[in-house]
Amino acid sequence: MELEKHYINRSGWLRAAVLGANDGILSTTSLAIGVAAASTTRNPVILATLAGLVAGALSMAAGEYVSVSSQSDVEAADLKREKKELEAMPEVELKELAKLYEKRGLTHQLAMEVAVQLTNHDALAAHARDELGINEITQAKPFQAALASACSFIAGGLLPLLVSFVAPLKQMIYFQYTCSIIFLAFSGAIAARAGGSIISKSIIRICFWGTFAMLMSALVGYLFGAKAG
Repeated sequence: MELEKHYINRSGWLRAAVLGANDGILSTTSLAIGVAAASTTRNPVILATLAGLVAGALSMAAGEYVSVSSQSDVEAADLKREKKELEAMPEVELKELAKLYEKRGLTHQLAMEVAVQLTNHDALAAHARDELGINEITQAKPFQAALASACSFIAGGLLPLLVSFVAPLKQMIYFQYTCSIIFLAFSGAIAARAGGSIISKSIIRICFWGTFAMLMSALVGYLFGAKAG
C-alpha cells in the first residue's frame, strides 16, 4: 500500500514562491506597460523594468522576512509562556490538554489517558501542537520564506525584462501583455500542481486579476503620456 501524498508540508515555501513569482511577472510587466504607454523610446522601458525587478525582489524578501519573523516571535513567546505554565501547574495543564481531546470526540477516560501519555513523552510538544497549533510543518521560517520570495520574484521578473529588450517598440504593450499572460498561466499551473489544487481554477484566477492590473497600468501610462505630450 502506498502512503497518501499530502501537500500541507509545502505550504510555507510554496506560498512565498508563488506570491513572489506572480508578483515578479505582474508588477514588472505592469511597470513596463505603463512606461511603454507613455514613452516613445525603448530605454525608459528597460530601465523602469530593471529598477522594478531589483527593488521588487529586495522589497519582497525584506517584507516576507519581517512578516514571518513577527509570526516566529509570537510563536516563541507562546511556547515560552506555555513552558512556564507546565512547570508551575502541570496538573492544570494536563486537564486542559485532556479537555481538548474530549472536544475532538474522545471519551473523558481515553482523553485523559492520551493526555498523560503525550505529556510523559513531550509535554511542551503536545501543548504546542494541540493547544497552540504550532508544529514542524506550519512553524514560521523567516529565512526560507524570504529566500523563496526573492528568488521567485527575480525568476518571474526576468521574463518581462527580456521581452522589453526584444519586443518591437510599437507593439511593446501587446507583447508584454501576451507574454505575461502565458507566464502567469504557466506559474499558476505549476503552483496548482505543486499544491495539489485545481489547475484550471488557478490559471483563470491569476490571468483575470493580471489582466485587470495591466489594463490599469496601461491606462495610467496613456493618461500621463497624453498630458506630457
